[in-house]
Amino acid sequence: MTSTAERAASYLVLGLAAVLALYPMLLILVTALSPDQVGASGGLHVENFGTAWEQGNFGTYVKNSVLVSAAVVLLSAALASLAGYAFGTMQFRGSSVLFYLLLLGLMVPSEAVVIPLYYDLKSLNLTDSYFSLVFPQVAQSLAFGTFWMRAYFRSASREVVEAARVDGAGHGRIFWSILLPMGRPALMTMVLLVFMWTWNEFLLPLVMITDESLRTAPLGLSNFQGQYTSGTALLAAGAVLVALPVVVVFLFTQRHFIRGMVEGAVKG
Repeated sequence: MTSTAERAASYLVLGLAAVLALYPMLLILVTALSPDQVGASGGLHVENFGTAWEQGNFGTYVKNSVLVSAAVVLLSAALASLAGYAFGTMQFRGSSVLFYLLLLGLMVPSEAVVIPLYYDLKSLNLTDSYFSLVFPQVAQSLAFGTFWMRAYFRSASREVVEAARVDGAGHGRIFWSILLPMGRPALMTMVLLVFMWTWNEFLLPLVMITDESLRTAPLGLSNFQGQYTSGTALLAAGAVLVALPVVVVFLFTQRHFIRGMVEGAVKG
């Protein structure tokens, strides 16, 4: 049982961590609402967001990021769930070797493969397309996703699975109707992490995309900084616009995310 002093120390540490985490975000938000021109009147300049949206062409960039992120999340979730189920519930020859071979994807940094990947995709005429952004990021996310879902399926109730098999359920029925609905927190946690990684990806679009109409939001923000404005207010407003979808998705999925992380820590 924790003492009052231990609880107070815990709250103090958590409060300090919250301040350190929130201060940069609040600073960017305050800057985005400040006057962009020197000598302009004070107050809240909400119009900065509209100006940044129009000048920076963020409508096109955000649309591209939404399309790419949705495709990567859907493909990664489907493939990782199937692979995690196979590695977590089935015994077949070479399963351990295949699993650890797949985990090599977690150890190879994307910076080490992006140049060879560029030439491979260029030879297939896939650069400057959504395919050059979706397929590599699905491959990058699959290693983590499989590892994450395998841990869930291995910890799932054996009694429920055996009862389903006694009733005549096959692997498809057990996966789709029983284990996957039970694993919604684990699945949503993986989906949120993959979405954040995909949305924030900068290096891959920078290398693969030269067509301005296919740029993603982080790449568009970098372009906005270099070409459209030298003022900090509009740049901060653009940064808020780029980060806002991630914040919204997290707010809608935080309950499943926290539950999935807690269950993973307890089972681990």
